[in-house]
Amino acid sequence: MPATISTYLFFSGRCDEALQFYTQALGAKIEMLMRFNESPDPVPEGMLQAGFENKIMHASFYIGETRVMASDGCDDKSKFDGFRMVFTTGSEAEAHQAFNALADGGTVQMPLCKTFWSPCYGMVTDKFNVGWMVMVPGEHP
Repeated sequence: MPATISTYLFFSGRCDEALQFYTQALGAKIEMLMRFNESPDPVPEGMLQAGFENKIMHASFYIGETRVMASDGCDDKSKFDGFRMVFTTGSEAEAHQAFNALADGGTVQMPLCKTFWSPCYGMVTDKFNVGWMVMVPGEHP
């Protein structure tokens, strides 16, 4: 099997909320979801923060054809830094819809605009502090 790279996001106790948000904002489709208290093996003693028993141990979902995995993690101390998710679509209307949905409760770093590499590109950090680049691919010379 060839090597692959996957995205795994930890939401510090807000994974249910994040999955609902991405389902509404980006049309995400949840493939699988398991809570810590549903695990066939017990969580090792002292690993899980108190109150996280009903939190999401593992979930996977699709945005378009891309699979993303997620969890609440074992505590409430996650930080998203040093990367961005990239949402690419062939439609400027869909780019605007996704960008606006991600910006709701978030922060816009660069409004959608025409660039030399894209007819429609912008950067936004959503309310979960996940950074996104939203874009329509440009023509290749």
